Amino acid sequence: MNKKISVVLAIILMLLCIAATFMVTFVLQKNRYDKKLLEVMSEQDTGAEIPADTGTTDPQDGQNQQEWTDSAAGDSDFLKKLFLKLRVIDELYRENFVWDIDDEVLMKRILDAYVEGAGDTFGGYYTAEEFKELMEDYSAEFSGIGVNVIFNPDYGLIEILNVLPDSPALEAGIKPGDLIYTVGEGEDLEYVEDLGYYTTISKLRGPEGSEAVFSVLRGKDYSEKVDFRIIRRKVEEITVMYHVYEPDKTVGVIRITGFDAKTPAQFNEALDSLKKAGCDKYVFDLRYNPGGELNSICTVLDTLLPYGPVVRIMDKDGNQVDAYYSDRNEIDAPMAILVNGSTASAAELFTSAMRDYEKGKVVGTTTFGKGCMQTTMQLSDGSALMITTRMYNPPFSDNYHGIGIVPDVEIELDEELLDISFYKITDEQDNQLAAAVATLYE
Repeated sequence: MNKKISVVLAIILMLLCIAATFMVTFVLQKNRYDKKLLEVMSEQDTGAEIPADTGTTDPQDGQNQQEWTDSAAGDSDFLKKLFLKLRVIDELYRENFVWDIDDEVLMKRILDAYVEGAGDTFGGYYTAEEFKELMEDYSAEFSGIGVNVIFNPDYGLIEILNVLPDSPALEAGIKPGDLIYTVGEGEDLEYVEDLGYYTTISKLRGPEGSEAVFSVLRGKDYSEKVDFRIIRRKVEEITVMYHVYEPDKTVGVIRITGFDAKTPAQFNEALDSLKKAGCDKYVFDLRYNPGGELNSICTVLDTLLPYGPVVRIMDKDGNQVDAYYSDRNEIDAPMAILVNGSTASAAELFTSAMRDYEKGKVVGTTTFGKGCMQTTMQLSDGSALMITTRMYNPPFSDNYHGIGIVPDVEIELDEELLDISFYKITDEQDNQLAAAVATLYE
């Protein structure tokens, strides 16, 4: 019995010795790095010169000290503290981390985190390659799957707002409301939450005939995961579609799916064609419209509104810094605006401006709630930063950002229509459209 106790006691003593050794080592290591941090912070507090770069650079390197002094001389206290802490963290990682560090990936993630940490939901950082692709998309025709999308901040994913007619996405069964969850497959599978908005979009685009592989989440609680393999092709960007309302031939329905450079011309063509068809009342259908270019929306509104402001541009302090105006020409006819929770940005400006001038009733469900605008700034190395820089207010009413626009007539789409493609719902089936037409006679 005594021998057993002795053996057990010996084991316990041995473990205690090991633990004590570990703790001493840990404390010494911790004190070492705490001391390093204190020394660095002390140097900053006393105005000493700090090296500009990170890693294992010798703090006594005079050239690096001068570089740091030159670059940090005008920095705010926040930036000085940030650089100092990043330097220490970087040193700790490069001395202790068991795997290699990809500097490019690390830089991208740090800058992405800054934008996210600043709370700029609609901002973003682009590498030089990503920015080049973005500019090419703006200036040239590209191939894709044929959807309009917006960032969904509640889930950190990309939401399908609109599926273009005669597109690969429509044929494959993509639905408005789907959340793009992953792109790629196998070893190349990546999560949208990690990639971010613009990187995901660039991965969904590609050469005509190539395959886009991705998955979406759908259903009321987004519990259903659906995988897609879609062959990309060139999709004609038609943002305005129109037809004579089937139950009432005096009503023209103009569906606007987005606002780009071609939209004003397409919009005027729609108005002219419907007038020639005998229509003298109009419903503007902006359901699933994610917005678009400011010049485009202002040009369209100029056609409809009397003389006065179309949009007021406000700075961060609430001061008006600019405004766009319509001329005296306007369309005088009964009108209604049809919206839903996926009506966003410039489409909301259209809605609020029409209501401010009492040009028509708003019908449907509360809109998305995006009343801010972004500016993209290219950096010296070819990368770029998109920053939310302004708020755009309606002509007379308050900004709707984060709130949305509550319709004059609130009505949900009939539940049995939710599983039908938006483009396949007939006029006779569409209860929201019928409610909008009814306001034309009030």
